[in-house]
Amino acid sequence: MTDLSENNGGEDLDRRIAEAQAKHDRGISTAEGRAESRGWAVGIEFVGAVLVSGFIGWLIDRWMGSKPWALIVMLVLGFAAGTRRAMQTASDFDTDPGNDD
Repeated sequence: MTDLSENNGGEDLDRRIAEAQAKHDRGISTAEGRAESRGWAVGIEFVGAVLVSGFIGWLIDRWMGSKPWALIVMLVLGFAAGTRRAMQTASDFDTDPGNDD
């Protein structure tokens, strides 16, 4: 009788482990999770470049009294820098040997 209860306990444990792994994975494969992370990285780098350059332009405008020209120029430069950096990051991801998944 104890052998039967141990066997059921082992099956129950296997079932619970499989359920926990399924909940953890949420149906997302490793490759999909990596792609999502990389997409967020590209977006954050782009937005960060635009925000930082806009802030610098705003500071220059306050210091020199040239409202809004430094802000506009810095936003355009930030947009260009963010686009360039996002394209570089995306091409780095394309050449990554870990993308074979």
